[in-house]
Amino acid sequence: MDENLILNISMWVVPLSLAIILHEVAHGWVANYFGDPTAKDLGRLTLNPVSHVDPVGTIIVPGLLLLTKAPFLFGWAKPVPVMVHRLRNPRKDMIWVALAGPISNLLMAIFWTIFAKVVLMVMTESSTLMFLVGVAFRGIMINVVLMIFNMIPILPLDGGRVLHGFLPQEIGDKFAKTEMYGMFIIVALLASGVLSHIISSPIMSITYGLFSMASGV
Repeated sequence: MDENLILNISMWVVPLSLAIILHEVAHGWVANYFGDPTAKDLGRLTLNPVSHVDPVGTIIVPGLLLLTKAPFLFGWAKPVPVMVHRLRNPRKDMIWVALAGPISNLLMAIFWTIFAKVVLMVMTESSTLMFLVGVAFRGIMINVVLMIFNMIPILPLDGGRVLHGFLPQEIGDKFAKTEMYGMFIIVALLASGVLSHIISSPIMSITYGLFSMASGV
């Protein structure tokens, strides 16, 4: 296998794994806080990757993106189960459960920014320095992409669940019925380039802003 490909894969693995696993754990942790212990009871509030691996989203999709040398890496873990009816205030609490995932990605993007800045401050130029900064910058990119993508207001994405929680009951019930078509809508928007056009600007702005903070530019 190409040495550069191995190095590239090793830079992506840790930040991607943390991004998608902590995203799901955050959903489960907040759901448990608001009264639904389903994820906790099933042992899903853990950083053990085995508990969160989705064959397609965690292995196949990221692997194909790496092999085709895509400019970014994307993936997802097995969603943690949330039983909405077990939440103390289902409509209100579900907003926070949904927001927990994107917020975790925002916090991780900030963490990787600080990590990169510290590494650049304490280390002299070396292969180790370049590797660690490469990992950090990929961590920033992955988490910003996941945060923005998941906040798209289409069910079953987190943004759709947040929107559902804010809508009046009658309109919210009608909106909930769109979930069965949600993934088809997302795929269609991706294939047409419309979705990329909408989210690319905030992704690039936030990513490069954090890159600049990390590098002190």
